[in-house]
Parts: sequence; structure tokens; C-alpha cells
Amino acid sequence: MKITAQEEYGLRIMLRIARCEDPQGMSIPQLSEAEGLSTPYVAKLTRLLRIAGFINSTPGHKGGYLLATPADRINVNEMLKAMGGALFDRKFCGTHSGALNLCTNSVDCSVRSLWQIIQYNIDQLLDKVTLQDLIGSEKGAEKLLSHVTLLNEKEAFG
Repeated sequence: MKITAQEEYGLRIMLRIARCEDPQGMSIPQLSEAEGLSTPYVAKLTRLLRIAGFINSTPGHKGGYLLATPADRINVNEMLKAMGGALFDRKFCGTHSGALNLCTNSVDCSVRSLWQIIQYNIDQLLDKVTLQDLIGSEKGAEKLLSHVTLLNEKEAFG
């Protein structure tokens, strides 16, 4: 499994905007320079984030992007899905049927069960993480995410 560049850079842009203290937000050129990305690519990512309702733009030549809602209310799972979609969803089997119109395993598929279990576990973890949880240092985020992982294990195994 791979995290796409779009998901990675989208999340990093969201963190840059969340950390920004300027009331006008961060402009595309500022985000581009801060993250080492091309201006057109940052424009594409900010457009996706704005359409999904995660950021708003401020008007004018000095305008920029701000979070649409507070960082503690932005669910990382929802944001990542807006940037690249879920790892597995019900449409997956229809788009991976090979040369046939219908997958040969559509009735009884153990592979589908695997993908569903993985997606469920990813959702269980990421649904508990907000953008605010990632704003601090790497050590702080690691500590918080370790705690979330332990909670998931307790829920799963009672």
C-alpha cells in the first residue's frame, strides 16, 4: 500500500495553513516555497482542499488560505479521503474485474474481505486523529498516535 503524493502534500499543506498565524493565511507562492512544491501543484491541492470544504481563501492580492473550521474539528481520515479516496470501497471490485465485465470472484472473494478489514482498521485509527493532533512536534504526535493505537487495540480485544 502506498500513500499518494497528493495525500501527503495535501496533509502537509493543511498543517502549514493550520500553523500559520497571519490573519490573511498563506498564499500559494508561500505554501509552494515552504513545502518545496511547484506553484501549479500547490494551486491544484488548495483547490481540492477548498472544494472539499477544509480551507477558505481570503480575497485580494495579499490573500491566502485559512482553515475553514478549527484544526481540532478537521478529521484526518476525511481529509485524506477527499485528497485520494479510500484504500478500498464498494466500487473497487467493479473497477478491478480484469478483462471481464464482472470479477470472476464477485460472489465469494476472500481478497475483498482482506481489503475490507484493512480499510476498517485504517478508518478506526484515522477517525480518531484531528489536524490539531498533528500540529505539534513529531515526538508529540508520535506519543498521541501511540495512545490512539492502544485505545484501538483495547476496543478490538476487549
